[in-house]
Amino acid sequence: MDKYLICGLGNPGAEYAGTRHNTGFMVLDAFAKASNIVFEDKRYGFVAETSLKGRKIILLKPTTFMNLSGNAVRYWLNKENIDQRRLLVVSDDVALPLGEFRLKGSGSNGGHNGLGHIQQLIGQNYPRLRMGIGNEYPRGGQVDWVLGHYDETDMQVLQPAIDTAVEIIKSFVLAGIDITMNQFNQQGKKKGGQ
Repeated sequence: MDKYLICGLGNPGAEYAGTRHNTGFMVLDAFAKASNIVFEDKRYGFVAETSLKGRKIILLKPTTFMNLSGNAVRYWLNKENIDQRRLLVVSDDVALPLGEFRLKGSGSNGGHNGLGHIQQLIGQNYPRLRMGIGNEYPRGGQVDWVLGHYDETDMQVLQPAIDTAVEIIKSFVLAGIDITMNQFNQQGKKKGGQ
């Protein structure tokens, strides 16, 4: 059976729940809810498993904290013997406006500490889904911004992107990265180029 590892980045702990930096966790929570599965506390992360048309999907929310995310990703890739082209990492991205997203087959970490640590351990060649969180913060205010909580207005913009991200994960597993990028990346840009 083909296996896929879907990793959402974030920080463990109640104080981080609903923060911009935990957008990856939020996407996986939405996927788990839609799939009627629950996360279990396992080595290096909260893990849930499901299958889709004969393919096994392992959801991973690392408990290593963001800056050591690579430890969890590498461990579960090795443990489950999954090729890293069948890994999809979902992360927040300040370079994209809130509600936008971008799917890529590989690339740099864009200054994201979680992606940076994964790259250190397994290289750049793995697919990633970057979820825009915007960057309306003053100079030097990035840490406070990414660790800040979404409010209700933010969630009205973000929720459709999270819902789409769930569909992207399914498409990635069933159709592969290239078809999924072609299908969804246009949707990930705000209408009217604002």
